[in-house]
Amino acid sequence: VLEECARLCEGVIAPLNGEGDRHPSSWHEGQVRTTPGFREAFRQFAQGGWQGLPHPVHFGGQGLPKLIPAACSEMLHASNLSSALCPLLTDGAIEALLTAGTPEQQATYIPKMIEGAWTGTMNLTEPQAGSDLSMVRTRAEPQPDGSYRIFGTKIYITYGEHDLTDNIVHLVLARVAGAPEGVKGISLFISPKVRADGTRNDVHCVSIEHKLGIKASPTAVLQYGDRGGAVAYLVGQENRGLEYMFVMMNAARFGVGVQGIALADRAYQKAVQYARDRVQSRPVDGSVAGAAAIIHHPDVRRMLMTMRAHTEACRAMARGGAAAYDAAHAHPDAAVRAQNQAFYEFLVPLVKGLSTEMSLEVASLGVQVHGGMGFIEETGAAQHLRDAKILTIYEGTTAIQANDLVGRKTARDGGRTARAIAQQAQATEEALAAHPSAACRNFARRLGAARRAFLDAVDFIAGQAKGSPNAVFAGSVQYLMLAGTFISGWQMGRALMVAEDRLAAGEDVAFMRAKIATAAFHGDHILNKASGLRDSIVEGADSVTALALEAF
Repeated sequence: VLEECARLCEGVIAPLNGEGDRHPSSWHEGQVRTTPGFREAFRQFAQGGWQGLPHPVHFGGQGLPKLIPAACSEMLHASNLSSALCPLLTDGAIEALLTAGTPEQQATYIPKMIEGAWTGTMNLTEPQAGSDLSMVRTRAEPQPDGSYRIFGTKIYITYGEHDLTDNIVHLVLARVAGAPEGVKGISLFISPKVRADGTRNDVHCVSIEHKLGIKASPTAVLQYGDRGGAVAYLVGQENRGLEYMFVMMNAARFGVGVQGIALADRAYQKAVQYARDRVQSRPVDGSVAGAAAIIHHPDVRRMLMTMRAHTEACRAMARGGAAAYDAAHAHPDAAVRAQNQAFYEFLVPLVKGLSTEMSLEVASLGVQVHGGMGFIEETGAAQHLRDAKILTIYEGTTAIQANDLVGRKTARDGGRTARAIAQQAQATEEALAAHPSAACRNFARRLGAARRAFLDAVDFIAGQAKGSPNAVFAGSVQYLMLAGTFISGWQMGRALMVAEDRLAAGEDVAFMRAKIATAAFHGDHILNKASGLRDSIVEGADSVTALALEAF
């Protein structure tokens, strides 16, 4: 499956990445035309069955565990972030309907989305309601036949209008008349672009955004109800829409984290290629008589190793999360399922938050490796940097992920889940310390320091969340970075031991040596930052809020 996905990505999807940046999607009188080539690429993607990888077989999917689609998703997004966004949102729509849709709704919409005949969207944001969904004002009016009519404006709707398929399944948050104020009064609706009778629904794209990056992905402003109301159907129960939408959002948040890993890997590959080709300056150690490829220079190698280690560590964390998700759904032991579910839920904000922030740093380093040529659009390095920025924003900013990690995932249970994760990591630490490899023993020392820093932060959050919320949330993003650095480092430690053992057995020698070197770099240059993050969280809150508001 992975090899076939790679073939599709290399031959069909990746070549369109630069083209999409130069020739974005366009809007004219309510119609959106995607970048030339995108429609044919999507047709091949759909015909290959790629949309259905993780979804149930009885709806036409392949029913594969999340681990495989996560790896395929990384390749797709590394190839072309703008193109892969459409399937990502469709996956989320399918997940939401699997969770809360009626059997009739599931049978009507899910097979069509899985086969790629229709795509799906998530309609949350409004002009006055960004991340604060309590301010949603789109309204839904009940009809005698049990349907609803939707009226309102939704913004930032990824692939809200396009020419890839004939129909789009919009999942829309709206309020029914008389619903409670705030998030408790939000319901979820299906409002397809084309109704069952083949007529166009009253939902129209009034514009698409002009953006810093992901330019080929049409980000639509959708207007509902200008001509009597868009026909819509309630998903689940009234006033439980946010609960259902969070299923879609959690799937999307994990997916956006994978996007960050993908983009980082693409930036790394391009930087390595340039560093091998670009000849400039004599190496400081005199290993080459004249000017040499810049990959010989220590600081270029530092940048490339930073890019590589960040990417591999976040990839390992995301794959661990995908495996936990699979175990949470399929393991025969209920206690093991519950443990893995808690682990997966703890990881989602880390995969989303750390991996996307990491991708921005890695893409920036990619430009730096290129030097002045990185600032020139023709090399393509700048596109990665521009595309990366949105990843830290959509599907919940880094601060929103951090607030979730602090409030729901750490303070709510008094740090119990976090401490259980640290205990698992300690077992790896002890195994590393007992390993005959010097690299493993050194990594054990780094991992131990990171674990203790993490536990100090957990104790601080659990102890201060109720009495001093400003002090706790002043360090929330730092806590996310600390937790993510620690847990991704733990996964690198696991990989290091496997690589050492397989190298000793003479298996795949070049790969294992590279993994060992990358893990060692991660311990010495990334994992060792955990202690400083701990100090910012536990000791640095006062300086965050010390400056008077009027002094800013």
